[in-house]
Amino acid sequence: MNIKFPNYDKCITNIPNSILKYFGIDEGRKTSAILDSYLEKEYDNIVILLLDGMGKCIMDGNLDKNGFFHNHLKEIYNSTFPPTTVAATTSMLSGMNPCEHGWLGWDCYYPQINKNVTVFLNTEMETGKPAAEYNVAYEYCGYENVIQKVNRMYGEGTAYFIAPFAEPYPQSFEDVVKNIAYLCNQSGKKFIYSYWPEPDSTMHKKGCYVDDVKVILRNFESQVEKICDDLKNTLFVITADHGHLDSECVAIVDYPKILECLVRMPSIEPRALNLFVKSEEKEQFVEEFQKEFGKKFRLFSKQEVIENQLFGPGTEHVSFRDMLGDYLAVAIDNLSIFATREEAESYIGVHAGLTQDEMEIPLIVIEMC
Repeated sequence: MNIKFPNYDKCITNIPNSILKYFGIDEGRKTSAILDSYLEKEYDNIVILLLDGMGKCIMDGNLDKNGFFHNHLKEIYNSTFPPTTVAATTSMLSGMNPCEHGWLGWDCYYPQINKNVTVFLNTEMETGKPAAEYNVAYEYCGYENVIQKVNRMYGEGTAYFIAPFAEPYPQSFEDVVKNIAYLCNQSGKKFIYSYWPEPDSTMHKKGCYVDDVKVILRNFESQVEKICDDLKNTLFVITADHGHLDSECVAIVDYPKILECLVRMPSIEPRALNLFVKSEEKEQFVEEFQKEFGKKFRLFSKQEVIENQLFGPGTEHVSFRDMLGDYLAVAIDNLSIFATREEAESYIGVHAGLTQDEMEIPLIVIEMC
């Protein structure tokens, strides 16, 4: 497989910084040159729709090459590392790279409480119990998002967030589209960021190129094309947080010689394993890991992760280095290493590694005068 390191000069983090710049909030961060060129014009509505998991390879494998999305594809650019929802959508919302915001993956180690926490659920990774009486990620890695920044500058009602977990809690993609249309038809200059968790959810369970995924994406394409026919003075951007691939899945519990070397279970992602290793077992760990997984994973030391700026350039979050283990094992092929057999048996489609299919995402732009 083609190994693909993120290009942080041309990645998802640039998009929100272009939006902020358009609204006069220039924080000196890298913006998207192509989006900046569109934003030289004045629009009543700037809409970003992020479809979870719809990487370039997923578009190519499931949609008509002459269809609406491909016909408006303006650029192929990169996710963050890891190419996964927690890291990449937080970069989209914050305008910061993962090393800066600290939302590194599905499960993060928080040194303040010495626990692996499932970030979006605020639960302990291993037990599923509440991690704390407060939201751990926001407590230790809180940030002001783009919607908040724009509304702080221009007043509430300038920027909006449409997602199934945010008010008014749309429960279908059709609801998302209706909400976008309603807001675009209101007076005033505005920014609308919308998110939907498909096709990611279906691909995890069923694979990347099955009929169910094709139906989902073609439905999305049809609904977006229809809404665009009715909008005026709007720039509509469709993108994704990461791509996907079909994987062979194993469980680390089936590798006791590796497991006995660890201080705690791996965190971050099954394709980007954050590994805290017992000081007296480092030599054995490296030997065993390379023997079992060396052909399909690349093992980085903590220092190599930092020197290579794998989680991006920028001012590191105060907790970033303490959140990192002694090693980071990153998938460069189709293998994923889950914590449990149950998880390993439940997944087909995966992401968060360093392959081209996971890293490359589309920038689709539709202008409506």
